[in-house]
Amino acid sequence: MSSEPHISRRDLLRGRFGRGADAVSPDRTSSLASSARPLPVLHRPPGAVEEAAFLRECTRCDACVEACPVHAIVRAGTRFREAAGTPVIDASTQPCVMCKDAPCITVCIPRVLRAELPRRMGTARIQIESCLAHTRTTCTVCSERCPVEGAITVERGRPTIHAEHCTGCGVCLSVCPAPQNGVLLLPTLARSA
Repeated sequence: MSSEPHISRRDLLRGRFGRGADAVSPDRTSSLASSARPLPVLHRPPGAVEEAAFLRECTRCDACVEACPVHAIVRAGTRFREAAGTPVIDASTQPCVMCKDAPCITVCIPRVLRAELPRRMGTARIQIESCLAHTRTTCTVCSERCPVEGAITVERGRPTIHAEHCTGCGVCLSVCPAPQNGVLLLPTLARSA
């Protein structure tokens, strides 16, 4: 059983996590505490520093956006307020493919993307009620297309995501053929400084 709190989709999209409408991350920094709004929980590119530092130091230069060979990195929309224009990954449109050479990190001059930090962007979870393999149909697409060794295994015809290996790249989400996507992708809540 995971020690991470349950996160509803509604709270995730509103930048909140935990239980209740006023739940706020314990790792919110005092530098942004003057804002009445909590920091948004965004799906950042690989190697991202913690969110307060990311917002403070990212120059919104678009170098990582331009360097991404599959166009997985886009600018956050205006609905994200102070995070607008910063790089994010919308895996439902185009997942990160976990490039070995990490061009997004290489071109990041302000160093909000760093090679020495974990490349974990989030964690995928199988939604059993929507997953074809869990609803008596044969499907192994997510495990076949996953670019991360050991992140998804298939046992008795059903995929299992191993959180300790999953990077949250979103490939499994983007290739899932289920009518109601069988993968839920959660951005990493706390990242290294």
